[in-house]
Amino acid sequence: MALKEKGIAAEYLSSTQIAKVKNKIYEDLGSGKPSLRLLYVTPELIATSGFMARLTKIHSRGLLNLIAIDEAHCISSWGHDFRPSYRKLSSLRNCLPNIPLLALTATAAPKVQQDVIESLCLENPLVLKSSFNRPNIYYEVRYKDLLDNPHADLCNFLKSFGNVCAIVYCLERKTSDDLAAHLSKNGISCSAYHAGLNSKLRSSVLDDWISSKIQVVVATVAFGMGIDRKDVRVVCHFNIPKSMESFYQESGRAGRDQLPSQSLLYYGVDDRRRMEFILGNTESKKLQFSSLQEGPSKKSLADFHQMVEYCEESGCRRKKILESFGEQVTSSLCAKSCDACKHPKLVSKHLEDLTTVCASRPRYGSSWISMSSASDVNGEEQFSEFWNRDDEASGSEEDISDSDDAVEVAKSLAQSGKSLESRLDDRIELLQCAEENYYRIKSPDKQVNKVDKKAISETLRESGEQRLLNALKQDEHRFNNLKIDFVTSASKLENDCYKKYGKAGKGFYLSQMASTVRWLSTASPDDLTSRLGTGACTTLEDKSPRPNTLPSPSEIKPALTQLADEKIDGSNGSDAPLLSQETELPPIPSFSEFINKRNAEEKKSTLSKRQSMEGIHTGIKKKTKYQ
Repeated sequence: MALKEKGIAAEYLSSTQIAKVKNKIYEDLGSGKPSLRLLYVTPELIATSGFMARLTKIHSRGLLNLIAIDEAHCISSWGHDFRPSYRKLSSLRNCLPNIPLLALTATAAPKVQQDVIESLCLENPLVLKSSFNRPNIYYEVRYKDLLDNPHADLCNFLKSFGNVCAIVYCLERKTSDDLAAHLSKNGISCSAYHAGLNSKLRSSVLDDWISSKIQVVVATVAFGMGIDRKDVRVVCHFNIPKSMESFYQESGRAGRDQLPSQSLLYYGVDDRRRMEFILGNTESKKLQFSSLQEGPSKKSLADFHQMVEYCEESGCRRKKILESFGEQVTSSLCAKSCDACKHPKLVSKHLEDLTTVCASRPRYGSSWISMSSASDVNGEEQFSEFWNRDDEASGSEEDISDSDDAVEVAKSLAQSGKSLESRLDDRIELLQCAEENYYRIKSPDKQVNKVDKKAISETLRESGEQRLLNALKQDEHRFNNLKIDFVTSASKLENDCYKKYGKAGKGFYLSQMASTVRWLSTASPDDLTSRLGTGACTTLEDKSPRPNTLPSPSEIKPALTQLADEKIDGSNGSDAPLLSQETELPPIPSFSEFINKRNAEEKKSTLSKRQSMEGIHTGIKKKTKYQ
C-alpha cells in the first residue's frame, strides 16, 4: 500500500485475497510485458509447485531480476523466529540460477548471519552490516516485586509523556485486555490488540492507532510486524520477552525517526519462572516428537537467560544488548542513556531489594509451576501467548499459542498488579484452588471413559448395515432374479462406505450411507450387479476392522482430500474398481440435492393441500350464503 502511494507498481499474494484479485495478478505475470515491479509472497506460497512453476516460467523469459528475502533470520534454526518454511527457500538458488539473492534482517547475531549465508547457498556474498546501537532510545527496567501496583506505575509513566504514540507488549491476551481496560479507565486513549479479537476489530484498532485516533496499543507480540510508524515514542514490555532478539526487535519499533524515545521493561520474578517453565516444556515436547538436535533446544533457554541477565545485573544495559549481537563496546558509548548508567546506585539498591524479597518467599514464588505441570500429565498443553513459529501446518501469519484456559497461571500473573500486602493471602488461596483442581483432573476415569462424538462405533456400522439390508429387501421384487445374498451384499456396500469415508469422520460416513440407500431405491439389477462385481459373495471376515476411535489428524487429511477430489460413483479407491467402465449408472444425488428436492416436494404438497382446503372452505361459504 505504501509503495502504491509512491507510484510503484507493487502487489501481494495472500490467502486473504479473493480469487478475482489473485487471478488478475497471475494474468499480469503471464502477459508479455508485466506491469508489476514488486510482488510480495510468503515462503509457504513459494514452496507450492504451482507458484514455483509460474516463477520458473517468468525466469525463463528473462523477466525476473531479483529475489529479496525479508526477516532472513527466520531461515536459521539458531534465530529467535525460526520457521521451517523459510528453510525451504534454499532451493531458490538451484531452481533460479544467476538471479541476485538479497537477504535482509535487523536481528541476526554472527552465528545466525553465517547460517543464513550457508542455508541460501550464497557464494562469497557482499555483506553489509551496520551497528545495532540505537542511541536515541533510553533503556530502563522496573521491578514488579518492588512496586505496590505495576498497573498504576505504567499508567503514570505513560501520562508523564503526554499524548504520545506508544506500544505496550504483554505475554497473554487476558493481560492485554485487563491492562487496556485499566489504562482507559484512567484517561489514557488505548485499545487491546491480539489474536483473540476478530479480524474486523483488529483492523479497526490498527487503523485508529496508525491515524492517531488512539494513543496506546496494548498488544501481544503479534503486533508490529511490518508496521513502519516512525513516531512511536514509548515501547513498554509488561512481561519479560523470551529472547534478546525479540526484545531488540520490539523495543526497536520506538524512535525510528531518530528522536529521543523510551524502552521500559517491567521485570517480575513470577514472570521469569513462568517463561522458564513455558520454554522448558515446549522444548521437551519438540525433542519428544521430532528429530531436532539438542543444540537449538538448549538455545531457547540460554537466550531467555540472557534477558534475565539484562534485568538482574547492574551493568550497562546498552552494552549487554550490543554484546549479544557480537558487538564489543565500552560502557562509555551509552553516555548515561540507560538507567544502570544514569542511576547506578539506585539500580544496585533495587537489585538488593529484589534479592531480599525473593529470598523471603521462594516457596510461593514457584509452587504454581509444580501444580500447573500436573495438568500436562492429562495431555492439556499450557503454553503462553508468544510467537510460535514451529506450528506451520496452517500457514497462518497469526500462529499464536494460547493459554487463556490455564486459569491458575493467568491469575498468578494478574496478582503482580496488587499491593505487596495482599499478595501472600491471594497466593495461599490460589494454591488451595490449584490443589483441589489438581486432584479433580487427576481422575483417570474422565480421560479413559471419554467418548468421542465423531467416532464411528461398531454399533453405528451394524446399524448402517441393517439399513442397507432393509433397503435391499424393500426392493426384493426388482432383484429376485439375481443370485446374490442380500446380507453379504449389504455388508459389502457398508464396508465400501467405511473404506472410503471412515477416516474422514462420522458425518461423511453417514452422508455416504444415506446416498447409497437412495441409490438402491432407483438402481436396476444390472446397476447393482456392476457395483457389487465379483465381490457379492464376500464373507464377513473380509470386512475392514471397526475401530471405536477416530483416526489421527494425519490420516484424516488424506481422506478429506480424497473426498474432495472423488465423485460419489461407487468406487472404493482400490486397484480393481467395483463398477464396470462400460456401465453408465444413474447419478446419485448429493445430500444437499436430496434435501432440496424433498423440501420442494413438501412445499408443493403443502401448497396443493392448502389450495384444496381453500376450495372446500369457499364451497362451504357459498353454500351457507345461499341457505
